[in-house]
Amino acid sequence: MKIIEILRLSEKGMSQREIAASAGCGKTTIGRVLRLCNEKGITYETASRLTDSELHAALYPQIQSQSRTKQLPDWNAIHEELAQHKNLNLQFVWEEYRAKFPDGLSYSQFCHHYRQYRKATDRQVSLYNERKAGELLEVDWMGDVLPCVVDTATGELTAAHFFVTVLGYSHYPYVEAFPNEQEASWITAHVNALSYYGGVPRVIVPDNCRTAVKTPKYYEPIINSAYWELARHYEVAIVPARSRKPKDKAAVEKAVGWLETWLLGKLRKQRFFSFAELNKIILKYLGELSARPFQKREGSRHSEFIKIDKPALRPLPLYKYEIADIVFRKIGDCYHLEYAGFYYSVSYTLHGETVILRATSTMIEIIDKNQIRVASHQRRYTPSQGRYVTRLEHMPPNHRAVHQQRQFDGNRYRSWAQKIGTNTHFIIDSLLTSGKVEEQGYKSCMGILQFSKTYGCSRLEMACKRARELGSHTYSTVKTILKNGVEKVLTCTKTATPEHENIRGCGYYN
Repeated sequence: MKIIEILRLSEKGMSQREIAASAGCGKTTIGRVLRLCNEKGITYETASRLTDSELHAALYPQIQSQSRTKQLPDWNAIHEELAQHKNLNLQFVWEEYRAKFPDGLSYSQFCHHYRQYRKATDRQVSLYNERKAGELLEVDWMGDVLPCVVDTATGELTAAHFFVTVLGYSHYPYVEAFPNEQEASWITAHVNALSYYGGVPRVIVPDNCRTAVKTPKYYEPIINSAYWELARHYEVAIVPARSRKPKDKAAVEKAVGWLETWLLGKLRKQRFFSFAELNKIILKYLGELSARPFQKREGSRHSEFIKIDKPALRPLPLYKYEIADIVFRKIGDCYHLEYAGFYYSVSYTLHGETVILRATSTMIEIIDKNQIRVASHQRRYTPSQGRYVTRLEHMPPNHRAVHQQRQFDGNRYRSWAQKIGTNTHFIIDSLLTSGKVEEQGYKSCMGILQFSKTYGCSRLEMACKRARELGSHTYSTVKTILKNGVEKVLTCTKTATPEHENIRGCGYYN
């Protein structure tokens, strides 16, 4: 552009001194450029139609020919190599190139040509991602671990793994240390992070780690069962980043970088005797780091979080998500599922189907193949309560009747009989107390009381009165009376035989 401007000003009749002042070049340079253009026959009109590289080649053909003699690398292959291996840099790639071509480009020319390649292929520019308040929560593990927790039993140092999250517009971070990166740590970290922020975002963006994604498909990634349960509890969307695409969660990647420097730098010389103690110190340092002012804009991460992100978060659910053990079970003949030595009922209509059993510290939930909860029970731990936990609605009608019968005891039989009448209560009580063991009379009591459904309570009460008068307190007597309908027949009263002449009397036998 400067050469074109020099030619334009020269053709307007300006002196070389005036052109030098306007174009920002030395007077000698102006003279040399004008002389070259005059020798090559290049005017302002001609130069305006040429590209920069064409004009440069026309004026300096000897430099262009020297460049062509040098072996140029495959810039596309170099770019792909740098993208695939993030630990490589241009210096390393250039050294490999010079090892193959000792007379190749210098390092400065190598970098210049690579920048030109990226600019020509639109790879130099980046797309700005406008983040909305309270929308995204990006999560990841730090790449570095820090041996800083002392095992009180052995005295050895345990390595701490650091879970990092970054929220929304403010990039407000949360960090928590764990002894490992397993599923329990992953889920606990999410629950604690959401509690720390005091609200729920719309989307969580994790990496493609095994604790988050079971199958990392591009369009339909399969989320891990426990992680999916957490997402459903908090009503958030899980949108995993693409494999080997760290820019999909650039905010947390950047946060991991500066936290590894500043946070781990503060912790590197300290020793802790529990992870609870370590996490308490982490929150203290994290508050200090988040309060630091931004370098290129007003405010800090903490102030932006309070002002912008926090009001945009959705409220937390009433209860925290509990970590659950997810297992698959097939429903057997007894329509109960076993977990930790106890058996929990499910509807007998699901016999033979495979379901998901979700166990937390307090609840047992059974979920069918359509992800619908079909049963839930309070979890049991003590065998004294019984190993089988059964709901009546899960039983078929015949099993339900047998089960209800087994729940009766003497007090319940007496209470039921008392509601019918005093005579019924008398007969039932006689049956229960006639044997050495009360349970011996349970079936007879149930049989008598069931007559109230067949003959009605009033007829049963009258039949029991008749049996009481006859002195026969048995199931068979009551059944015969009701069957023959003689509960209303008056009982004959026995009276003494009157005295008359045909009676010999007791003296006759003396």
